[in-house]
Amino acid sequence: MVCTFAPNTLTIMLEQVTALFKDIYSWKFWLLCSLILAWTVQMCYYIIVFVRIRKRPTVKQYQSPVPVSVIICARNEAANLREKLPAVLEQDYPDFEVIVVNDCSTDDSALVLAELKQKYPKLYVTEVPYDRKFSHGKKLALTVGIKAAKSEWLLLTDADCMPVSKWWIKTMSQNFTDQNDIVLGYGGYDQRKGFLNRLIRYDTVFIAMQYFTYTEIGMPYMGVGRNLAYRKSLFERTRGFSSHSYLMSGDDDIFVNQNAQKGRIVCESNPASFTICESKENFSQWNKQKQRHFSASERYKTKHKAVLALETLSRTYFYAASIALSFFEPIFFVTPILFLLRYFVYLYAICKASSKFNTKGVAAPGILFDIILPYINALQLILGKIRKDRLTWK
Repeated sequence: MVCTFAPNTLTIMLEQVTALFKDIYSWKFWLLCSLILAWTVQMCYYIIVFVRIRKRPTVKQYQSPVPVSVIICARNEAANLREKLPAVLEQDYPDFEVIVVNDCSTDDSALVLAELKQKYPKLYVTEVPYDRKFSHGKKLALTVGIKAAKSEWLLLTDADCMPVSKWWIKTMSQNFTDQNDIVLGYGGYDQRKGFLNRLIRYDTVFIAMQYFTYTEIGMPYMGVGRNLAYRKSLFERTRGFSSHSYLMSGDDDIFVNQNAQKGRIVCESNPASFTICESKENFSQWNKQKQRHFSASERYKTKHKAVLALETLSRTYFYAASIALSFFEPIFFVTPILFLLRYFVYLYAICKASSKFNTKGVAAPGILFDIILPYINALQLILGKIRKDRLTWK
C-alpha cells in the first residue's frame, strides 16, 4: 500500500507569500510592503536609538563643589511647600541656595515660607504680586527667580516635587563642568493604585527614554522642568524665554530645544539624582497638563518634530495595519511574526528604561499603553492647540 501525505501547511503559506511578492499589481502586495516598511522604521528606532537606554552611567571623576542656585516657582502650593521643600533645603551639599518664587499665591504659601525661612538660612523668597489686570505664566516667575540667583549654575524643580535622596544636588552638580551648559535629569511620578497612574508613569518613562537616548546620539530636543539644570549665563545670553513668552508652557522643553548644543549637554541617570512628583489624580487633570505640554511642540526645531512624528506615525500605522491585514490570506501568516519581533525588542527597551528610572509596574501593561497612547496624545495635541488661550500653568 502506498501512503501519501498532505502538503505541509507551513510550506503552502510560504508559497502563497512568495507568490504575493511576485504580484506587484495586487493591493495585498502594497499593503504588506507598507506594513514591512512601518515595521522596519520601528525597528530602526529601537535598535539604533532606544536600546541605548541600557547604557550604564559613566563613572564621573569627583570634582570640587560649585555654587548652585535651586529655583522653585510656587503658586498656591502651601501644602506641598510644607511637606516637600525641607527635602530640598536639607540636601547634603556645602554651597547652595534655594530660591522660591511665590507667584501670586492666595493661600498660606507666604506664611509657610516665612516659617521655613526661620529654620533654613539657605532659603530665599521672592514675590510676584497679584495683579488682576496682568496675567502671566510660569516663565515670568522663573525669570524673576533666575535674576535673583547668585550662582552660575541653576537647578530647577517644581513645588510638588522632591528629591528622592539627599544627594540630588551633589549628583547633578558632578556634571557642572566647563564643557557643559545643560544637564538633563529624570523627574518621575509617585506610584499609586489605578490604571491612570500606571499610564502616567509609563508615559513619563517613555518620554524620558526618548530624550535621554536622543541626547546620546547627539540630537537633544527637550528636558523637563521637574529636574533640569543649566547655566545662568546661557539663559542671559539667549534672552531666556523671550522668543516664546506668549506660550503658557515651554520653560523647559523649548528652552532646551532652542539652546542645546551637541557636546555641551549631558544626561544624569544616577538614581540619587531623580526627583519624584505628585501624580495627577484624575484624567481631566492629566489631560490639561498634557495639553499644556503639547502646546509648546509647535516651537520645536523642524528636524525634531519630523523625527518624533515619524516614530509615532510608523507605530500607529504598524498596529492598525497589523490588525487589519490579519484577516487577509496569506498576510495573516506574516503579521504575527513582525508583531512578535517588534514586541521582543520593544519589551527589552521598555524594561531597561523602567529599571533605569526605578519605575515599577509599567512594563507588563506596556504593550497596551504603546498602542493607545498615540491616539490619546493626538487628541491632547489637537485640544492643546484649540484651547491654547485657556491654558494656565496652575
